[in-house]
Order: sequence, then structure tokens, then C-alpha cells
Amino acid sequence: MMRRLGGVALLSSAAAAVALELLAPERQTALFFASILAIVPLAGYIGQATDELAEHFGGAIGGLLNATFGNIAEVIIGALALRAGFPDLVKASLTGSIIGNTLLVFGLAALVGGLRHPLQHFDRTAASLSSTMLLLSVVALVVPAVFHSLSRHNEGPELRMDTEIAVVLLLTYCASLVFTLKTHKQPHKSPPSTHRINVSRSIAVLVGATAGVAWMSELLVSSLSETTKALGMSELFVGVVVVAIIGNAAEHYSAVRMAIQGKMDAALSIAVGSSIQIALMVTPLLLFLSYAIAPAPMNLLFTEFEIVAVGFAVLTIAMISHDGETHWMEGVQMLAVYAILVLGFYFLPPGK
Repeated sequence: MMRRLGGVALLSSAAAAVALELLAPERQTALFFASILAIVPLAGYIGQATDELAEHFGGAIGGLLNATFGNIAEVIIGALALRAGFPDLVKASLTGSIIGNTLLVFGLAALVGGLRHPLQHFDRTAASLSSTMLLLSVVALVVPAVFHSLSRHNEGPELRMDTEIAVVLLLTYCASLVFTLKTHKQPHKSPPSTHRINVSRSIAVLVGATAGVAWMSELLVSSLSETTKALGMSELFVGVVVVAIIGNAAEHYSAVRMAIQGKMDAALSIAVGSSIQIALMVTPLLLFLSYAIAPAPMNLLFTEFEIVAVGFAVLTIAMISHDGETHWMEGVQMLAVYAILVLGFYFLPPGK
């Protein structure tokens, strides 16, 4: 039923976006929202196909597939935005994804799952490791900002330092894959599925949905400037809230579904694991890509409010996950923190 509804939404939204692009290109705001509505089910199809392939192969291969395609929509949107000259939007979408996955996605999972299961448990060791990995992302945000303030805006050393920080982040992410998939794989290992899965069909869906996301993302980015002006929204707000939610639509659905089934370990892994991927894999990848496709290389200089928001998000998830259990009220608390941060981004004056 959900797939049928997703297919209808995808076809209608994609058709509307293409029609607007061809017949009414001046209606940029309508094109923007039609593209968004098409990307969301496409991201869901990518998540479903990846989950099926990971379930089929199991173990390290399944984990690697999840790591590679978990944030493919975010990478595509970010790469196209960089090519179009929107580095601040890309950086905002990265911080928005970290904030959204830790607070919105896991908050929804804790709330919805907690309404069915009064107390849900998860592995404290895995939660502690995830919180520490997220703390690294805060360090990677703070250091460039402090260096920028102390170096009197000397861009040469800043860009070199940011690139080297990106290398450190990527190497750390690779080390985390070795840790979870090889040296300490037993707690995270899932055996290959005994259910029959059409691998060829899953691969075809994955490739087709990825191509569809690239196409719709191109339309979304092309209509971005006019839409932000028409709606009176800052580029920062659009990146942190709108683009971040779109890019992580698959994680929203998967984490909540796992929580409803009482699989809070999986829900936490999806939500926090996606944030770790964004911070340690997607951010360095987009920085490296910016050297090849963007008008100017992207730096790691984020706004003060972004740094504070990520810090609060990491602190909140660390406090809630330290005891290895959660309930619906903690979900409400996480959603409340997310709502407060969103309001802050909405009312923040441009350029702050």
C-alpha cells in the first residue's frame, strides 16, 4: 500500500515538475515544491532498495551498501548546488542533516515507538560510540570558525586547513567502518536474509531512483534563488530545514518504522549513523568535489548559530542515549529542541 501511494505521489509530482519546467518556467516557486515532492518518494525508493540489498548480502557488504547509499540524495543535491554556486546552502544542508537526524528523526522514532512500547532499550556501547563520533563533527565545525577569527580572515591557510580537516574526517569515517564491519562486527552483524529477494530488481530500482533524484535535484536547484526571494526565506533556513529534510526522507521513514517494531537499536543506528555519515563522509566528499565542479572551493566555515545548533543537538542525543533506554516523552523533548532551533534559523537575519 505504501509503495503504491509513493508511486502515485512520485509520478504526479515528477510529471508536474517536468510540465512546469517546459510549459511555465517562470513559475519557479511551484517548480521548487513539485521537485521536492518528487524527491521524497525517490529517496524512499533508494532506501528500500538499499535495505533489500543489504538484507540479501548481510554482514560487511550490507553495511557498506548502507554506508554508500544512505545519503546519496544529500550528495546529489549538494553537488548540484555547489556547481550552481550555492556553497552556503550546501553547508547549511549539512548542518541541518546532522541536527535533523539526531533530533527530528530519532525524536519521531522515540515518540511513535514509545506510544506502542512504553520503554525501549538499545545498546549503550554503540550509543556511546555514536555520540563520540558526533562530538568529532562539532570539533570540525568549531576549529575553522575559531581559526577564521584569529587569522584575520586570511583565506589561504584557512582553505588548506579545511581541506586537511576533511581528510582527517574521511579517514576517521573509514576507520569507523573497519571497526563496525570487521574488528567489532559481531554486535552489528546481521546474517544474509533467508527471504527471496530479487537482486536485479533492487539494483534497477536503486539506479533508476538515483537518476530520478539527480534530475529532480537539478530542477530544485535551478528554482532555488527565485523561490527564496518569493517566500522571504533565507538561504540558511532553506538549507538547514527544507533541503536537509528532503535529503533524509528515507531515514525518517526507516527509523520510525523500526521503532514501531520495537527495534530501537536499528532506529538509533539509522538516525545517528546517518548524521555521522553526513559529518564524516558527505562533508569531506563535497569539499573535495567543490575543487572540480564549483566556481570556488567550499570551506568549512559555518555560521555561529549553526555551530551552536549542532552542539545542542549532539548534547541532547548524548544525554538521552547514555542510559540505553528511551520512552515517548524523550521523543517529545528532542522534537521540542528541534522546533526551537528551527524557529531560531527562521528568524535569524540573513548573513548572521
